[in-house]
Amino acid sequence: MINVLIGMALAAVILAAALRVCKRAASGGGCCGDREAAVPKTAVKDRNRAHYPHELTLQIGGMTCENCARRVENALNALDGVWATVRIDSHSALVRTKAEPDMERLREAVGQAGYVVMGER
Repeated sequence: MINVLIGMALAAVILAAALRVCKRAASGGGCCGDREAAVPKTAVKDRNRAHYPHELTLQIGGMTCENCARRVENALNALDGVWATVRIDSHSALVRTKAEPDMERLREAVGQAGYVVMGER
């Protein structure tokens, strides 16, 4: 009798996992959707490094793909006086600013994009 119950429980777990996989495949897959078009890049107009005397690196949590990184980069680059480059492989953002960095403003921009600043260097 116990073997039958274990078998039924195992079958239920396998069925639930299979349904989740099918649902994810139908909706596009990964965090941002494997079939989702690439997020367009927000252009930074002033790319003269001499205009950005302040530089820091932010550790970003929650990014799992290139679209995630692009969303964070766009959120930071939308801020006035900020030029950011985000790397998914290191889960970090190199942030250059024209004025002293306002960490609250940077954290808020990353948070509104759906991610979190885990630390800074």
